[in-house]
Amino acid sequence: MNKALYKPLSWVVGALGGILAGQVFKQVWSRVAGEDDAPDATDRDYTWRQVVIAAAVQGAIFGAVKAATERAGAVGYRKATGD
Repeated sequence: MNKALYKPLSWVVGALGGILAGQVFKQVWSRVAGEDDAPDATDRDYTWRQVVIAAAVQGAIFGAVKAATERAGAVGYRKATGD
């Protein structure tokens, strides 16, 4: 792959993936927990369990969306350039 062209494209795809992951997590958390925002680790109103579960769900969603967007970007680049 032509790294000079691919690298900037992967940064854009990564940034868009991060934005998408944040939106997906917010929707999932809202539907599952019935709250707009996930608990912060320092928020006294939530238990350890709630904070850790929220962080685990967020991490899983971010990881999955990141992998999917990076893969889609690589496949799209290959199809567009043949490289």
